[in-house]
Amino acid sequence: MDGLTENLVAARTAYAGNRWAEARAGFLAARALAPLAAQDMAALAEAAWWEGAIDESLSAYEEAYRLYLHGERPDPRPAAMLALDIGFSWYLRGEEAMGSGWLGRAQRLLEGEPACVEHAYLQSLQIDAALGRGDFDTAIEVARAVGARAAGYGDETLMADALVGEGIALIKQGRVGDGLAVLDEAMLPVVAGRVRPAHAGSIYCQLMTVCHDLADLRRAQQWTDATTRWCQGFSSAVMFLGICRVHRAQLLQVRGEWALAEREIQLVCEELAAMNVVAIGLALYELAEVRRLRGDLTGAAEAYAEAHQHGRDPHPGLALLWLAQDDHRAALEALREAESTIDDRLAKTRLWEAMVEVAVAAGDLATARRARDELDAAAGTYASSGLVAAAALARGQVAVAEGDAAGAIESLQAARQWWQDLAAPYRVAQVRVQLATAYQQLGNEQAAALERAAADAAFARLGVVSREPLRQPDSPAVLPGGLTPREAEVLALVARGMTNREVAGVLVLSEKTVARHLANLYTKLDVGSRTAAAAYAHAHGLTTPLTPPPA
Repeated sequence: MDGLTENLVAARTAYAGNRWAEARAGFLAARALAPLAAQDMAALAEAAWWEGAIDESLSAYEEAYRLYLHGERPDPRPAAMLALDIGFSWYLRGEEAMGSGWLGRAQRLLEGEPACVEHAYLQSLQIDAALGRGDFDTAIEVARAVGARAAGYGDETLMADALVGEGIALIKQGRVGDGLAVLDEAMLPVVAGRVRPAHAGSIYCQLMTVCHDLADLRRAQQWTDATTRWCQGFSSAVMFLGICRVHRAQLLQVRGEWALAEREIQLVCEELAAMNVVAIGLALYELAEVRRLRGDLTGAAEAYAEAHQHGRDPHPGLALLWLAQDDHRAALEALREAESTIDDRLAKTRLWEAMVEVAVAAGDLATARRARDELDAAAGTYASSGLVAAAALARGQVAVAEGDAAGAIESLQAARQWWQDLAAPYRVAQVRVQLATAYQQLGNEQAAALERAAADAAFARLGVVSREPLRQPDSPAVLPGGLTPREAEVLALVARGMTNREVAGVLVLSEKTVARHLANLYTKLDVGSRTAAAAYAHAHGLTTPLTPPPA
């Protein structure tokens, strides 16, 4: 056996056994001795893809495409299939023009060809198009037609693609049980290793996106664990493990394991650089969320900006960051704009959750009620435990703001139980803060103290920097000079001799926001300096915060 044959046999054997590094090395060694055939070049491309060598993979795929198209025996059908794969890889990198060009090539190559499985793959693209425009009936119709063709060709990858499209469309129609059952069926060949790599990653991501929208944490965890176990059976699986890390980070964030979530995200950004811009955008958004919840608002703002650069809409997280910086107006405007640009009702649920919180803080109860009602209706339609919990919390938040403490407690107790069952400690602590306020409205100070203490303990375990507003012990309903509560907080700390930077650190605001509050309160109090403002604070008893700030 000569060197070329020996290398090819070893490479093909390793490829069949999913030993990607060994297969890649063997094909490269053989290629150094003689040109590879189209099929071997395509195998090299796939092995490089699994190894995370995306540029090498694309180059090899394009070479295999040319060999199928212009070799001794030109065959447009495998060339068209490779064109689809290449186009999809370019889309993952965020290069839509390149991706579109390669999909156009695939379509052109199949014109005039007799009916074949490659035509069915082209038809499957119509499923995504229908989902994108909200035409769920057409998406289901096309998906079932593609599924029938996939069964006839015995193509499990194509069948899984069709099932995912059908399942998502069913869920969007509110037929959640039926849709989830179809999605679960689609994942079975993925974790059995019978679906082509790029398609397997897409199917898993689509499933996880739906689980995330539904807040179906248990199903998301089960499929993430199964997919991770499957990946560990390979010698290497950079792309898949990176995608798994993104969704594992989402779950870790909900469970309050924030340090682990950050480590997973850092690995994603290292492993998938230049490979999958969508996954990196999702990872950076999760990093921003962890930082925001902890109280690192500067770090969160940076991560939201990076996520946006990678194509991930930074809202609702960024709007909640602006709320933490006391910029209610900007936060509400951003959420309304985001809501107006999304037709998908399920995808709006997280916006409505945030809108309730922001609108209540801003005193805009009309907007808060509307968002609560929308979220309630969505929870009734989709009926997932996470959405039911979110809707119960929203009802409680609005009831507290309206002064309906008795009604709030019923909803908040239900929300607390739901989030406890889902092992979401930050959410549970959020609910406890609202319960403490409701009990206080009823004059039940002991129950309020218990809930507040439990919330504080949870925040401490999670490492949350407190963002509770500084209040006067017996602050009047209307503050002197028409000051807002946040302006009074700023004034109290200025009166204690703090600089803008120190005030920003205590209240977890930007220095720019502190300066804006100072300018507003100077105008309201008709003073022109920090000294005069401090004198006003001393004269009107606005110098002692409820919680003394650190030295």
